[in-house]
Amino acid sequence: MNIVILSRNTGLYSTQRLIEEGRKRNHKVEVIDPLKCDIIIEKEKPTIYFKDRYLDYVDAIIPRIGASITFYGCAVVRQFEMMNVFSIATSDAILRSRDKLKSLQRLSKAGIGMPKTVFTNYSRDVEEVIEHVGGVPVIIKLLEGTQGLGVVLAETKNAAESVLEAFNGLEARVIVQEFIKEAKGADIRVLMVDGQVVGAMKRQGKEGEFRSNLHRGGSANIIKLNEAEIRLAMNAAKVLKLPVCGVDMLQSARGPLLLEVNSTPGLEGIEMATGKNIARAIITYIEKNHK
Repeated sequence: MNIVILSRNTGLYSTQRLIEEGRKRNHKVEVIDPLKCDIIIEKEKPTIYFKDRYLDYVDAIIPRIGASITFYGCAVVRQFEMMNVFSIATSDAILRSRDKLKSLQRLSKAGIGMPKTVFTNYSRDVEEVIEHVGGVPVIIKLLEGTQGLGVVLAETKNAAESVLEAFNGLEARVIVQEFIKEAKGADIRVLMVDGQVVGAMKRQGKEGEFRSNLHRGGSANIIKLNEAEIRLAMNAAKVLKLPVCGVDMLQSARGPLLLEVNSTPGLEGIEMATGKNIARAIITYIEKNHK
């Protein structure tokens, strides 16, 4: 099988592991930068041109598209779909997951538990917004933030008002969420493949840090999920139509609460923490479903 990984950085751990596992199973695997692809739109013959050749031989793609190139990256994925190439994540599903507000609305409608969240169109009544989520402390997140960037913990009313007023002044769209104190700066990342849990880790923020992202110095350990956590992860992946994804959640007094669903989750942290071969599971999923 000819497998293409859509990635701008061949040296990333996740990309290297997918190459390694694909080649172990006798597939031809190559990495292609989606920004260097030309999309050729023609009646009944959609094609993609990369460097010196047409990509008409590809059987399956693995999108590893960063948030900064979502628009063009998804256009390339969509073009492959028009060419009847199998993808582990459709362009629509990636776009759906990247829109934090839209995805939270969909997940809420499906009955999935999450921290109380408020979105407002640059409201000047900041005090009312804070009260909607139960008062301070509150979490304030940029809608376009990734890897813990653009996430602020406001512990006092004055701090929350200052941050919201600053973001409003910049016309930066944000959501305000209740702070789950009992989570103690930790969250759970669940890796889904083919709609099933293949690995889970608990990420703990470093001392004094409420964000648990490993990129920000957090640590990770394997965790055994309870039934409610497994059910939440499976339902979230199903609602957003992402058979391969990372589901982030918090442990709270009222059960697991969803934070977000990541359509291109990193593999390094979870493979290291769990000892599971996630990359092989993804390649196996492609073998099972690409036809």
